[in-house]
Amino acid sequence: HKSSSDVVYRCAGMSKRPKIISLYSGAGGLDYGFEAAGFSTGVCVELNADSCRTLRANRSWPVIEASIYDVPTDHILNTAGLTPGSADLLVGGPPCQPFSKSAYWHKGDTLRLDDPRANTLSAYMRVVEEALPAAIVLENVEGLAYESKAEGLRLLLDRIADINQKTGSNYQPRYQVLKASRYGVPQHRSRFILVAARDGAPFRFPAATHGDAGDGDGPLFAPLKPTRTAWDALGDLDAPPTEEDLAVKGKWAGLLPSIPEGENYLFHTDRGDGEPLFGWRRRYWSFLLKLAKRLPSWTIQAQPGPAVGPFHWDNRRLSMRELCRLQTFPDDVYITGSRAAVQRQIGNAVPSLLAEVLGREIRHQLLGRGRLRRALRLLPTKKQPMPEPRTASPVPPEYHHLRGQHDAHPGTERGYGAARRVAVHSA
Repeated sequence: HKSSSDVVYRCAGMSKRPKIISLYSGAGGLDYGFEAAGFSTGVCVELNADSCRTLRANRSWPVIEASIYDVPTDHILNTAGLTPGSADLLVGGPPCQPFSKSAYWHKGDTLRLDDPRANTLSAYMRVVEEALPAAIVLENVEGLAYESKAEGLRLLLDRIADINQKTGSNYQPRYQVLKASRYGVPQHRSRFILVAARDGAPFRFPAATHGDAGDGDGPLFAPLKPTRTAWDALGDLDAPPTEEDLAVKGKWAGLLPSIPEGENYLFHTDRGDGEPLFGWRRRYWSFLLKLAKRLPSWTIQAQPGPAVGPFHWDNRRLSMRELCRLQTFPDDVYITGSRAAVQRQIGNAVPSLLAEVLGREIRHQLLGRGRLRRALRLLPTKKQPMPEPRTASPVPPEYHHLRGQHDAHPGTERGYGAARRVAVHSA
């Protein structure tokens, strides 16, 4: 490890686009956003073969296809044409399933730091220590910052303090959970973002710019623009290519047309307006969830089951281009691979518009570049007119046997899964 006295800090040159080291690049969601904010990706490090093919198919960025654990930092720097201290920005979203909401749903409390998959945080920080970029951005699931479950966050803060002590740097982390729809992304998606500058300059997160009156979120009197909706993202797209098989599969496929736009299985409970087919809150929120044209999309899933949405209002799965639009990828980006690979790459990505918003602030606040005056490149335009929702179909006869009285979910840690865990522990 080099101390600060051994490293000559130098920017990539004020006349050039600031250069990025991208770790855990995935399909490039962060990188496309920073590209729109005037950055240049010098190198991507990504293990997944499908994601690497996508990156190479869309951009000329150098891609190191390997596990971060097997790639020395010197190799990353050399591939990007950089030396320690010369990178403008290091970005990445270490995959951290132990901190996700789905981990809690499946198993209650999780192993978290004891889960081997949490080592991705340490690997990210290793590259920070050895590359010493001018600034860093770490993106992750919002569960990383849960107040009562903050082991991952404490690990990051402790490692940054350790790096400062070892190298003489002065990274001062600022972190916040950002709601993507508050920045013009046509999707409800919350991400934990940590930003720090090597020279200690404080980062101020951009204020929310979008929201609807009375939604109870954001500054009470701030002049917010209307949220971008699923129709704003998808309304001008042609019918999806016939080679994409977007038919809904499985035992519940026939029930989807009976659910109105913007509803899910809760429509068919004793508290909804449909048939009493299910117990209240007995299933995932995304079970038979259908987009509403007038609202942002719900979070795109990386590995949805056959009945897990959000589904298109035309009672089908979303196409590759539609998924990219909801994640605000540039329209020139094409995701390669099978249907499952496409869904996984897009579902795991960060909305590119959110990265563009952050990138514009980072280059101005932390890198001393002029503030960009042009409009956001990845912000969807408002689209009118918006067609009226279609009338939902009747429940098909094959589901009539489900009619009846169903118990509602009894509450947190009292459901079927909790009962199974208690039985296992008791045994």
